[in-house]
Amino acid sequence: MSRTTVPQEDPNPPDPPSSLDRMLRASLGRMTMGFSPAALQLAYLDWALHLASQPGKQGQLVNKMTRKLSRFIRYCGECQADNPELCIEPLAQDRRFEADEWQQWPFNLIHQSFLLTQQWWHNATTGVRGVSPHHEEMVNFVGRQMLDIFSPSNFLLTNPELLSQTLEERGENLMRGARYWWEDIQRQIGGDPPPGAEDYVPGESVAVTPGKVVYRNRLIELIQYEPATSRVHPEPILIVPAWIMKYYILDLSPENSMVRYLVEQGYTVFAISWKNPDEKDSHLTLDDYRRLGVMAALDGVNTILPERPVHGVGYCLGGTLLMIAAAAMARKKDERLATMTLMAAQSDFSEPGELGLFIDDSQVAYLDDIMWEKGYLEGKQMAGAFQILRSQDLIWSSLVRQYLKGERYSLNDLMAWNADTTRMPQRMHSEYLHRLYLDNEFADGVFEVDDDVVHLSDVSVPFFVVGTEKDHVAPWRSVFKIHRFVHSPVTFLLTNGGHNAGVISPPGHPRRRYRVRTQYPEDLLLHPNEYLEQAPVTEGSWWPEWLGWLRERSGNKVKIPAMGVPEQGYAPLEDAPGTYVHQK
Repeated sequence: MSRTTVPQEDPNPPDPPSSLDRMLRASLGRMTMGFSPAALQLAYLDWALHLASQPGKQGQLVNKMTRKLSRFIRYCGECQADNPELCIEPLAQDRRFEADEWQQWPFNLIHQSFLLTQQWWHNATTGVRGVSPHHEEMVNFVGRQMLDIFSPSNFLLTNPELLSQTLEERGENLMRGARYWWEDIQRQIGGDPPPGAEDYVPGESVAVTPGKVVYRNRLIELIQYEPATSRVHPEPILIVPAWIMKYYILDLSPENSMVRYLVEQGYTVFAISWKNPDEKDSHLTLDDYRRLGVMAALDGVNTILPERPVHGVGYCLGGTLLMIAAAAMARKKDERLATMTLMAAQSDFSEPGELGLFIDDSQVAYLDDIMWEKGYLEGKQMAGAFQILRSQDLIWSSLVRQYLKGERYSLNDLMAWNADTTRMPQRMHSEYLHRLYLDNEFADGVFEVDDDVVHLSDVSVPFFVVGTEKDHVAPWRSVFKIHRFVHSPVTFLLTNGGHNAGVISPPGHPRRRYRVRTQYPEDLLLHPNEYLEQAPVTEGSWWPEWLGWLRERSGNKVKIPAMGVPEQGYAPLEDAPGTYVHQK
């Protein structure tokens, strides 16, 4: 197989009028942080016009407002008594008002009125007949964001915890916060990482599992890790991480490293480290990522360890790319894969969760123009979108803690990795948004590779699929849809935690639990709710469960392999983690 691929030039370069339009929208994009004003205006217009034509819904909202006001007035009158019954309880995940100080007058009235307003706005933005589901989600989401900005927990005079601390420290917390704010402003201007990130440098404190870079092309470095046992299973493992993140999330600190865990259990592990693309890579395509990424890495693994089937492991979008590659291989009778493990990876993008709020035709066109200006999408823009999805935890509570309470977060390895953002080439990212998110080509059975439509149902190897309960990027119910597309045994494991923390779950990690169940081709399809009923909860890390599944599909151990094959072009080039991981 060929080991070099020349990316195609853009077949449809913009004409001058289109270039002018793109320049204008790209300039606007810098002010709107990459969000399309047209998309938001269309959503609000859809909601407002439908609400205006429904007097019944309006009357219902007025009735709800009256009842909430009556309940609040009654609560105000009962505040003289001890432990009055709250007129509204915060949502389970809302911890802003847990402290005892919030139950004291007048802060109990302040936070109760805020929660009632929040609930009423939710009622106002949902259940309006005729509004498209996407627009309803957008209006409701933006409403929550606006209310979260004005939460009483965010301001000194309406936050009793802050007032008590400020009085106790005589304002020193505010002085520290002001100093932290100024330091962070300077870091942002200089493009420096957050404080504490310098303690987590790849190759020094993270990504330290011993290995060698045995292959490099313009898009990837292939890392082969050194054996940690005297004998290894014959089947190697190839890890395909997402290109929207640095690969070393799977090789963090030694105690959190999935790579180290696998090596210590007697597996030969290879991992792809993606290049951080720049303007010279703007014309790289989604198929270039398949060929120069997954297929080039698989060629390297098979050259170093010939005639050995490979356990493919894909994380996030790396898992989606691995599925596409496996489906294309199946059409060509390429049987080099032994199993497929997919972690928080979607095959069907019809329900992408709250991330879908930022993906529609208007928004994608806007992003296309922003990327056209530089040739890539800045990693900070993608990171900003993820933060907005969890703004209450990742933005507002962080600002309060650092700049009002004067408390610095102690960065851990996962937080430092999260700040190490990557870019995405213009053409590849546009294709991925259009073909997977907007058109859902892969799930609909119209995705073409080399002029041939590929189907996941052609892949005959067993699957191990991991979903996480609190995933905002790849919701587990969306990941669960893989059962509809494969005709192989699927072992689906649902673990607690989010998109990243749920996956990085080494043995001994506190408060971890999971469910697991295997679905066979002859079984009736289950609804996700039925899965929850039938799959019992097991306490602990899911990694040993996965390891047991891999062992059942691996051969008896053999002698350890050599590092690379110099005579066939796969000589060790440098120590892991290589060069690409350090690109900024």
